[in-house]
This record gives sequence, C-alpha cells and structure tokens, in this order.
Amino acid sequence: MEVLVLLCYHYNAVRHAQGIHNVEGEKNPNAYLSPELFDAHLTPLGWDQVDNLRRHVIACGLAKKIDLVITSPLLRTMQTAVGVFGGEAFVDGVKGKPLMVENAGNSGRRAISSLDGLPFVAVEACREHLGVHPCDRRRTIKEYQTLFPAVDFSLIESNEDTLWEPNVREPNEEVAIRGMKFINWLLTRRETEIAVITHSGFLFHTLNKFGKDFHPLIKDEICKHFGNCELRSMVIVDKSLLSFGTDRTNFPGRIPRGLDLPSDIAHDKHPNAISDQ
Repeated sequence: MEVLVLLCYHYNAVRHAQGIHNVEGEKNPNAYLSPELFDAHLTPLGWDQVDNLRRHVIACGLAKKIDLVITSPLLRTMQTAVGVFGGEAFVDGVKGKPLMVENAGNSGRRAISSLDGLPFVAVEACREHLGVHPCDRRRTIKEYQTLFPAVDFSLIESNEDTLWEPNVREPNEEVAIRGMKFINWLLTRRETEIAVITHSGFLFHTLNKFGKDFHPLIKDEICKHFGNCELRSMVIVDKSLLSFGTDRTNFPGRIPRGLDLPSDIAHDKHPNAISDQ
C-alpha cells in the first residue's frame, strides 16, 4: 500500500520593525534618497515593536518551534531578527559569541545571547528592493560580523555590497523572480519551521506571485503590504503556498503604532518627485 507523504515547510515571514527611514520617508518620500539613511537602523519605537513581537512568539509557542532564522543582511532586519528570536541579555564570561553586541547600530540595547543555539543565517536573496535608496544599501560583511558575531554570514559571497546600484532601481518583476528563487532555496533546507526577517517590498512582490487561483479574499490577505514587525505564518507544501497559519501565530505588527511607509510604496506614489532628485 502506497502512502503519500507531503513535506510541509512552515514559513514565518516577518517584516522588520520601524526604521529611521520609515519615519523620514512618511514625512517626505524624497528622504529615501538621503545618504544619512544609509543602512537604516531601528527607532526606539521599532525596538518596542520587537519586544512586543518577542512576547507574542513566546506566548503562542512559536519561539520553541523555530529551528532556523533567515535574515536579510541589513541592520534593521538583523536587529529585528535577534531581538525577536535571540536569547536573553548576554553576560560577559559566558561561553559563546553574542548574537548582537551592546548598542549595535545605535540601538541602546544590551548585548543579546546566542545560548539557545538557534541558527541565524544572513541571506542576500531576501534583501529589499535594490538600488537608488541608500537605506537599502548594506555595510561590509566585516562590519556586520563585529556587530552580530554569532550570525552566520558564510552564504554571502562578497564583503562589499555589489548588488546595490546608486542610479538603477531593481524592476518589480526582478524582485519577484529573486523572491521565487529564495522560496525554492528554502525548500532545499532540512529545517521545516523557518522564520524569515525581511522587507515590505520583497514580501509584497514575492507573495504576489502566489495565489492566482485563490479566492480574491485569500489572495488579498496574502498579497497586502506588511506592517512593521508584522508576522504571517504560512505553509509551503510541494512548492505551493497553500494556506496561512493559524491566528494563534499570526501577529498584526505596528505595536506600538508608528510611521512605517515602505520605500517601494513611496517610490510608486511619488515616482516623479523621487526621480527628479
């Protein structure tokens, strides 16, 4: 008697918490062109959002189920990743490297422990919409390794950011293609309960590739933009995104509520204003 076994991957997608670029971009979309927002870090409100999501994933039991954390290699995503899924405060003299050193990226936070042994892996493929906006440009990997010692950067080939271009914005379709390749890569992993901390534009364009045959209400739910620090749990079966997770693990984000205009929405709403700069 043949038994059909479907391997399910639980994909817990998280948009980073509020960054300084979200605040400035909400006030003026042209702020996304500012070099001062290079590799934007979290705001104090963003860290409050991280704390609230951390409490949620612990309370609903998701924190104990996660066996891999994938993060985009930008400051705001790595801060969110280690803040939500990392250990408690790091204590000097304890064996092992911290996930994040004290005050990394002007966080004002204590160092975060990696004692729980959960792997954190930085992956270029889930970065935000590439090009033009300095907030989406990364630092060197060597710099990040000093700030996030226990994060695994071995899958990133170049120390320098060779993907971001100052005058060329990655087309939406290319973001979606990159996202689909990333999803296919996730399916090669042995882990089946994965948290991915990434960006609004990346999630929006990637998830819009799914759900063409779904009921409009389901498709709308899948494809709408994420709020800051929002978590959506999904299930991937046989390379198809079939359903959302339960309300028990989903988290609405924006707690506390703050300005969170994504750079890709600002670009779409004000293309002329931004391109004229």
